[in-house]
Amino acid sequence: MFSRLLVLSLICAGLVVGTPAAHAAVDYAQPGSHAIGYVDVTAVSGGRSVPSRVFYPATTAGSGTAIATGRFPAIAFGHGFLQATSKYTGTTGHLASWGFLVIVPSTQGGLSPNHGAFADDLNAALGWLVAQDSTAGSRFRDHVVTAALGVSGHSMGGGASVLAASRNPAVKAVSTMAAAETTPSAKAAAATIAAPAQFLAGSQDAIAPPADHQRPIYTAKRAPKQLRTVTGGFHCGFMDSSGLFCDSGSTTRAAQLAATKRITTAWFRHYLAGDPAAVDHVWGQPARTDPAVVFEGVQ
Repeated sequence: MFSRLLVLSLICAGLVVGTPAAHAAVDYAQPGSHAIGYVDVTAVSGGRSVPSRVFYPATTAGSGTAIATGRFPAIAFGHGFLQATSKYTGTTGHLASWGFLVIVPSTQGGLSPNHGAFADDLNAALGWLVAQDSTAGSRFRDHVVTAALGVSGHSMGGGASVLAASRNPAVKAVSTMAAAETTPSAKAAAATIAAPAQFLAGSQDAIAPPADHQRPIYTAKRAPKQLRTVTGGFHCGFMDSSGLFCDSGSTTRAAQLAATKRITTAWFRHYLAGDPAAVDHVWGQPARTDPAVVFEGVQ
């Protein structure tokens, strides 16, 4: 009798693994348990040759270090218009620390990018990673969860990731940051996507305002879907640093990036990694009552 009462007391206190309170204590904004490795590759797949950098869970941090033990879901990340891929290292590396392979193509960086081609580059990058799981001598041999693929990206790269998901039924989850409408239309593409999709926005985005970009894409997408708007967030606040033609907002870059890491990591941990703690941070009270973010979603 005493032991049963003790267990009930621990459950109420949130001290038993698996309880909602224990799950709520996980902070996905903090670095994960893995060191961050990276390597530059040319991802050749589907007739495309895509220069990219891969961030991965490593035994020690740095370039070309040994990959950690285990198999990991894969995510392709698209950069914004005229933005260097290095401006997203904080977020892409963060995802690697939480057990993801993140491949970041450096294509379509000029003044006249082809959005459709960028989407195909993202899918080619994912296809290359999938192939590496069975490629003799590859760093990623036996390290890829080939059935757990995601796409992400900022601004143009966010819109391109929506296009990529609409063209690739193997994509199981989408999470974007200030996704911009593209040509062809990300809004039209969103209506065709069955995979869960999340759209992060900044309430003070002056470059791709939510009302003109993220909300129409979100509205077109069928459930499951989310629109998570960072209060005071700005377009360039999703990057590690600003550049030319950037805006600003009333929140700090550090606060916006922390919210971005927390929300994006939880989403992919839930939908790609099957992390039981993540569901509360995606659909539960920690998500719905986050003081930094306005929650909208249909499960």
